Amino acid sequence: MLPAYIFHPDCLKHTMGEQHPECPERIGAIQDMLLIKGLLDFMQPCEAPPATEQQLAQAHSVAYIRSIAALSPRAGSVRVDPDTSMNPYSHQAALRSAGAAVLATDLVLTEGAGIAFCNVRPPGHHAEHAAAGGFCFFNNVAVGIRHALHVHGLRRVALIDFDVHHGNGSEDILHDDERVLMCSIFEDKLYPFCGNHPRGPNMVNIALPARSGPAPLRQAVTEHWLPALERFKPELIFISAGFDGHRDDDMGNLGLVEADYAWITRQIVEVARRHCQGRIVSCLEGGYELSSLARSAAAHVKVLLGLDDTPDL
Repeated sequence: MLPAYIFHPDCLKHTMGEQHPECPERIGAIQDMLLIKGLLDFMQPCEAPPATEQQLAQAHSVAYIRSIAALSPRAGSVRVDPDTSMNPYSHQAALRSAGAAVLATDLVLTEGAGIAFCNVRPPGHHAEHAAAGGFCFFNNVAVGIRHALHVHGLRRVALIDFDVHHGNGSEDILHDDERVLMCSIFEDKLYPFCGNHPRGPNMVNIALPARSGPAPLRQAVTEHWLPALERFKPELIFISAGFDGHRDDDMGNLGLVEADYAWITRQIVEVARRHCQGRIVSCLEGGYELSSLARSAAAHVKVLLGLDDTPDL
């Protein structure tokens, strides 16, 4: 099977207001760029199924899962937190986003896809075991990781999170699971204002100063992530792929560019080749300036597909 490109039209129906940065156009911008670059020619398109309650319950409490369903309005919108709200289509979009991670796991582990990229929304890495927040309802990567562990019987799964915001929800869910290694970089003193003190020995969290540029990121990956990953020897790697650290995106201030996302993806791909037969599931998280998001996501996917021959700089 070709590497999987997973999406669903329901992800376009979830909106949180005309000026909200987490907008439906994010999905189209990425898909258009992948099409323009010819990358979709190397991928198998797949529609994301809705995650089941049983699948969600691997990462979230049943009470919380049902509370999100109960909040879903028949019309208008309802606010979940100051930054996050639901319209009548949000719940289904959130189910599809989590279901994308489950399907991606199945395709990579049992159907020979090798690589899967989930171009879905809402994002997930701020969703905790029993709380929404930061534009997120269900923690897509955590649901996928627990599916890999519980259904496919893997013993070691790594999560790489390079969003400009720390994945506090992923840490909340996974910090006490010794079968998971989470490696995260994020901008210091930025929402959700945590992560500097890891909650478990399986967390490798590196806070980067604002306006630091690519050098500290590459140092963090080389000196902290890669040694931890080599010791852990993952059988599968998940990526929380957030592109809001780009210099054109005003949601963060790290000053990264497309070449930095390509570089970090190359490091992940090399680890995957050594330890887990190249198997990677990447799920979209942040990235809100549409042009830089599309370019960065395309650079990321190009490396995942093995089509990038640019030397590391």
